[in-house]
Amino acid sequence: MKRIIQTCVVALVCMIAFQVKAVADNDKPIAVSQLPAVSQQVIKSHFAGKKEAMAKQETGLLDKNYEVVFTSGEKVEFDKKGNWKEIDCKLSAVPTKLIPAKIASYLKSNYPGVKVLKLEKGNNEYEVNLANGMEITFNKNFVVIDID
Repeated sequence: MKRIIQTCVVALVCMIAFQVKAVADNDKPIAVSQLPAVSQQVIKSHFAGKKEAMAKQETGLLDKNYEVVFTSGEKVEFDKKGNWKEIDCKLSAVPTKLIPAKIASYLKSNYPGVKVLKLEKGNNEYEVNLANGMEITFNKNFVVIDID
């Protein structure tokens, strides 16, 4: 009897895990006009003239995100409200106006002329990747907490 219960529990856990995986990988292509208004404004203001290759909505178990990839290789990820979470410009520079002022000031003082290739905003920190290979992490108060 104990063996049957264990087998049923394992089977139930497996079924739930597959269902969660199926829900968590629910990505669908969308038009840029279907993005939240805040996201559309970021694109119009800071990526004007860039051609969108793809926009998609990523629906997870508890959250929703958006991603826009441009033909030039830039990529911007947005949260469910439309605020940017990650800006990855690979070969060009992250638009200066999207870099928080205190981070921009720090970079100008310590790394003058070095391009920001990637900017990522987490719940309590910002991560900046520079063209010279440096990765700098700032806390929510814009104080440097790590440099790689």
